Order: sequence, then structure tokens, then C-alpha cells
Amino acid sequence: MINKVCPSVAQAVADIPDGATVMLGGFGASGSPIELIHALIDHGAKNLTVINNNTGNGEVGLAALIGNGQVRKMICSFPRSSQSKVFPEYYKAGKIELDLVPQGTLAERIRAAGAGIPAFYTPTTVGTVLAEGKEQREFDGRTFVLERWLKAEYALVKCDTADPLGNLTYNKTARNFSPLMCMAATTTIVQVGRLVDRGGIDPEHVVTPGIFVNRVIHVPEPVHEDTLIAEGRCYP
Repeated sequence: MINKVCPSVAQAVADIPDGATVMLGGFGASGSPIELIHALIDHGAKNLTVINNNTGNGEVGLAALIGNGQVRKMICSFPRSSQSKVFPEYYKAGKIELDLVPQGTLAERIRAAGAGIPAFYTPTTVGTVLAEGKEQREFDGRTFVLERWLKAEYALVKCDTADPLGNLTYNKTARNFSPLMCMAATTTIVQVGRLVDRGGIDPEHVVTPGIFVNRVIHVPEPVHEDTLIAEGRCYP
């Protein structure tokens, strides 16, 4: 019988190689897979391209991954927020690359990859530096910019409930980009707070079907990024 449950976060990320492209779920602290990110730091993979809504906060999670020198390039919408300090310092020092993508375009590029759509046109960024070098076409008298799909070798996400088959549900806004990332990655790795038996999730409530999930790790008491930051914690 199919069982996608992995015994530990360390084992779940052990095959992520140097140079991989990794999607990280989360909208700021909401839905951020902290335990998986910290396991990736311990694993030590370098020269990563990371796709996320932002660039991390404080000195934990994604910010800690950047601070440990493991990220070569960030693809995101909000490279700076009120609690971000690691990425701005690294970027000013020329230690990390940035590909800035409007939030709606970021979500659609990820969704397009999951749907097998290689590119699409959007009016967002027309007339800005973000449109430079990209194909533009006119439809019904309006100019649109061509944007390519956004794929990854791995996606690390956090969900609320999962079963051994990899069917997932999320906790409200902690859902954010995660369902799209699960579809757009070759290998999807999920940490879950509540692991139930097969049949323990009403099929009508499943958000991400198990076909898009490769590994499930039970983390019954996950930490929250905001809590770690408030306590002044850093990782490692």
C-alpha cells in the first residue's frame, strides 16, 4: 500500500543537491515550513535558487538559510519587510541575486507550471523596468508582457492535516502559495501538524491531492516564525 510518510525532516531533504531550485511555501510567517527549512540548513545544500513570497524575517527560517550562505538567488515579490535584515545586507553586499516578480504574476507563473502552461501574457509590469527584455504583444488595444512558467525541483510546504497518501488540508491563510507549489515542483515535501489514517480526510475537503505530494513528515508541534523572532532566536 502507498505510504508517503517519511520518518524525519532530515531524511526528507537529504537528497536536495547543490544548485537546486526550491519553492518554499508561506506568506511571511504564515504557512512557513520552519522545520523543513532548518533541516535544509543542517543538510548544507548550497547555491540554491529559492522561490518564496518574501526573503525571510529575523534570523530563522528562510532568513537563516540566506544568512548561512546557501542561497544564490531569490525569486520573490517582497524582498524587504519590517523584520527582514539578512537579505537586505546580503543584497547590498552583492552576495545574492534577486529576481523581483509582482505577487499576482508570481502566483500565476507557479500555477502555470503546475498546469503545464509554458507562458502567458499579463498587463502587469508594462512600462516598467521589469518588462525590459521580455516579449510584448497587443490584445484588444492593450499591451501585455509575456511571462514564463516557474518550476522547481523541490517544494517545501507546511499543511495542517495530511494522510499517508499525501492528501492535504491547510489552516486558513497558511494555505497561500503552497497548493500551487505542490503542483509546480518535481518533488514535493510536506510537514504536517496532524497526521490521520487513510480515509481520515473528507474527500470534499482535500485541497492538495496526494498525487502532487511525494513525502509527508509528521511535525506535531511546529514552531512559528513570529514566536522565534519575538524570542530573539537565530538558527543554527
